[in-house]
Amino acid sequence: MKTIKTITAVSKATDPIIASQELFQQLHQENIDFVLFYCSSTYALDTLAPTMEETFNNINIVGCTTAGEVTHDGYEQHSIVAIGFSSQYFAISATLIESMEKFDTMNAQSTINELVEQCQSKQLTEIKNNSFVLTLLDGLSSDEEQFLVTLNSAARGFPHFGGSAGDDINLAKTHVYFQGRFFQNAAIVIMVNTTLPFEVFNCHHIKLPTEKLVVTAANADSRTVYELNAEPAALEYAKLLNMDIKDLSPEVFSLNPLAVKVGGHYYIRSIQKVNETDLSLTFYCAVDVGIVLTAVEMGDIFYSVNQKLSEISQRYGKPELVLTCDCFLRRLEIEQKGLEKEAQTLSRNYNIAGFNTYGEHINGIHLNQTFTGVFIAGGIDE
Repeated sequence: MKTIKTITAVSKATDPIIASQELFQQLHQENIDFVLFYCSSTYALDTLAPTMEETFNNINIVGCTTAGEVTHDGYEQHSIVAIGFSSQYFAISATLIESMEKFDTMNAQSTINELVEQCQSKQLTEIKNNSFVLTLLDGLSSDEEQFLVTLNSAARGFPHFGGSAGDDINLAKTHVYFQGRFFQNAAIVIMVNTTLPFEVFNCHHIKLPTEKLVVTAANADSRTVYELNAEPAALEYAKLLNMDIKDLSPEVFSLNPLAVKVGGHYYIRSIQKVNETDLSLTFYCAVDVGIVLTAVEMGDIFYSVNQKLSEISQRYGKPELVLTCDCFLRRLEIEQKGLEKEAQTLSRNYNIAGFNTYGEHINGIHLNQTFTGVFIAGGIDE
């Protein structure tokens, strides 16, 4: 008989109370004592927050808002996806950092120590080599990079991945959820200790670098670039694409990203929006004066993901769950190219669940336009 290790639930109900009840009914199994959820920002969050806490009474539950949800059946929107974890296979601890701006090295060390102690108290399995860290951050905060670097300095070598909360591409307010409340400018750090084999991974589909643009005026705090090659940034970017500036949109940004080269590898710095008042560009990741942004040609969006998940499957066998942070710009590319069925097949083949992010995290680095996550193997049923 197959024992339940994880279970994934989805509700498309628009009423927060009904949605919470539907999720609980799907997740209500013996030994499920931790729930991770991702919800559309279209929900009435002031109603959803206490309702989730009341509905999942005595179950630890954390989550965040999204730019889309990822389920075993592919992409969803205006829904909630939730994953329940069995205490027979997982010891999970989580903590809220209410201010990313004030997070320092001492906070990072105490955070990791606290999470380790909480997991150890459950006496499931050795912490070292059997644990990973998951982060959920406010996706519109300019403190993400510094927070991740600071956390990584204390992470003791634990594999780490995560995602930045979204708000259905409204670029207004993004939230993380902890103990019955939604928070802004905050972070959640989660430690997962498990008896199951796992591998944290990251992949992208950059194919070739093309033209280079130098940032000649910028505000690093707001991630805003005023000039590229000493010209108004949006104008220079539009000229690169042979487009009118009024036609620039998230869909265009998803197909024509810019990247920085670090240590011989290219990392995408996705454009968030055009600021019409001064024709500047605001980005989702860190930018500053003097960096070189390279226009890159993108390859097959599924090739690297399929290759990565296939390689891990060969080592560990069929996945119990692939928990993913999938950039919303990848989703926009998939939708523009009519590849939703391919995305659905990928999700079904690998039991993928997660959310579309405003940025992905891997071992202390903040990225854009990647598919990042953890492959949790099924192990052997008793």
